[in-house]
Amino acid sequence: MEIIAAIAISFASVFLLQPIAEKVGLVDKPNERKKHSGAIPLIGGMAFYFATLVACMLAFPGDKTVTLFLISSAFVVFLGVLDDYHNLSVRSRIVSQILIASIMVFGADMYIHDLGNLVGLGDIDISIAGTLLTFIAVIGAINAFNMTDGIDGLAGSLALNTFASIGVLFYLTEQGSFLALPVILVCAIIPYLAFNLSLVPGPVKKIFMGDAGSMFIGLSVIWLLTIGTQSDTPAFRTVTALWVIGIPLMDMAAIIYRRVKKGQSAFLPDRDHLHHIFLRAGFSSRQSLAIIFCLSLFYSGFGIVGEIYQLPEWFMFASFLALFALYCYSLIHVWKVVRFVRRRTVKRIRAKQIKA
Repeated sequence: MEIIAAIAISFASVFLLQPIAEKVGLVDKPNERKKHSGAIPLIGGMAFYFATLVACMLAFPGDKTVTLFLISSAFVVFLGVLDDYHNLSVRSRIVSQILIASIMVFGADMYIHDLGNLVGLGDIDISIAGTLLTFIAVIGAINAFNMTDGIDGLAGSLALNTFASIGVLFYLTEQGSFLALPVILVCAIIPYLAFNLSLVPGPVKKIFMGDAGSMFIGLSVIWLLTIGTQSDTPAFRTVTALWVIGIPLMDMAAIIYRRVKKGQSAFLPDRDHLHHIFLRAGFSSRQSLAIIFCLSLFYSGFGIVGEIYQLPEWFMFASFLALFALYCYSLIHVWKVVRFVRRRTVKRIRAKQIKA
């Protein structure tokens, strides 16, 4: 029942919200960074939040944790809509995200404190200091998924993979009490993806999720990961959470590192994300989407396999750091490859023109 409700309400919300968004100007217009055609309604986030809200009310009646999750999500969606409409300052967004994170930390009394045996010397529990780490994690997750929302289907596909992976981990460890939550989120996002990729015939040609959607996804991910790793009966280990959100996390960390190194703001918009690199290398938007989605499947798949076979946490953590180092190195040097390919392409085109 909850699954059907999530899908149906997500679909219906798109049709209900589209004319309202166009009337009030809640649309994304092309500019120097955004190369899409026409004004696209920014309603995807609201649509799959409404679907999640109703489905969760059916699946978790009276559950305090889920109720607080829905309340914090309502605030972050509202923040995202304001940002979509008025383009809020970085400071306003960060302060608001901290306040929203406090609902999880102080309201639900959930925070990241048990880090596991990351270095092979025993479990690391940072106790109350974990509240600060949780605030950082919430801001990080929200902005990580926000930064991936650069080509059609990417943020939604990465979210789909992350929520499905968390659902698998809940299922494998019989964490039945919250299993329905990631399933609901998966079902709520599927209709958005169908519209975003222009797979649905009809009057609504395309929609974007907007900051409301990417922020809601990031907040939902960190809530689920905290539930899964920090509860009295954890569904999976903390190090596994890193692999489940590997691509968004690494892309954000690498981008912030490069910006700070250049003396720029960590939240300065640019076109140096992973998907931009694939596009500049000559891949189409759909090809870039497929490649990055497959990479995310590899990351989450490795995390799930490591959890199933209980690979040592220090090994999983060291592997993640090594892959992150390789990721950063590749991004730094990939431009040499891109420039080489471009030069070769230009030479071929000129040679053909001369022969003609």
